[in-house]
Amino acid sequence: MLSFKRVHPDSETWANTLQQFPDCSVCMSLPWLSFLKETQNGEVLIAALHNDGMVLGYFSGLIIERMSLRILGSPLPGWSTSYMGFVLMPEVSHEDALKALKHFAWHDLRCVHLELMDRDLASASVGSGFAGTNYTSLEVDLLAEETALLSRMKSTCRTCISKAARSGVTVQEANDEGFVDDYYDQLRDVFAKQGLIPTYDKRRVSALVKHLLPTGNLLLLRALDADGHCIATMISCGMHNRAEMWGSASWRTYQHLRPNETLFWHTMRHWKSRSVRFFDLGGAGTGDYKSKYGGHSISVPWIRASRYPVLPVLRNCAALMVAARQRWCGAWQSIALTLLSVFAHLTSSSIGESISLLS
Repeated sequence: MLSFKRVHPDSETWANTLQQFPDCSVCMSLPWLSFLKETQNGEVLIAALHNDGMVLGYFSGLIIERMSLRILGSPLPGWSTSYMGFVLMPEVSHEDALKALKHFAWHDLRCVHLELMDRDLASASVGSGFAGTNYTSLEVDLLAEETALLSRMKSTCRTCISKAARSGVTVQEANDEGFVDDYYDQLRDVFAKQGLIPTYDKRRVSALVKHLLPTGNLLLLRALDADGHCIATMISCGMHNRAEMWGSASWRTYQHLRPNETLFWHTMRHWKSRSVRFFDLGGAGTGDYKSKYGGHSISVPWIRASRYPVLPVLRNCAALMVAARQRWCGAWQSIALTLLSVFAHLTSSSIGESISLLS
């Protein structure tokens, strides 16, 4: 009978363990779990799946406590984290692993809610007491030669990359403290265009850089214009066979120079040079913007189970409140900026009139 038991490996031991599973996500690594622990104020969980004394796989996640209720996420929405879940030996059924995980979460960990997103789940949740949705994205296969990767892109995308080069746009790999400020200032500008505020604060970006940059699994890029000004930024992460987009941002006033396409192309080439096979463009769905990079659509189950029927209702209400808060704060920020602009204009006019009268 399958059962989970909690383990506490050090960073080196866990890294060596994950080497057995080349398709695993960087979000399962211990530095990433440490990033989650800091930003979500949770308790790291790594558990081994046993059967008759043999270890057949592992599960990783984070336990958080809200209103005295313990919740296990792998991940939870809003964590800026993608695929986690299981790493299993080929002979292990995901449905059996899910049943064992639910028993472990309810009885051993005393959790009342469980969520996970795993690329290999497929329809495993059927009949296991789980519900959920599909997380859609676009993924580029980096196995082809660079010329083939370029040819798969839409012609408009290739044109943008060429235009950026002619305009003197260059790409710089960053490892300095100022990168976080550059990225987050541009991110605010991106959200302000939609009348919103960012879904996470600057401290989360700082924590990501602190925990992941020393591992070599995080790529920070700046796009610079011909005068050396930072006009766009991009963050991606990768490990083993897979890399993922984490975030990108740019100043609206410089987008005509097409820095974003150049950053995507540099990112793809970087991870290809590291022998990474797949590059996930990150929650892209099937929109036109990221589809131009030649990726194919993927759909990954994001499933959940609750010990008590009322918990899914509370979860959905909390999600609606977070979305409403983001729109509300964004609206007030837009109003405040408008009022400041008007005030500055009026003040400037008043000063100008006074000077005219005095002269």
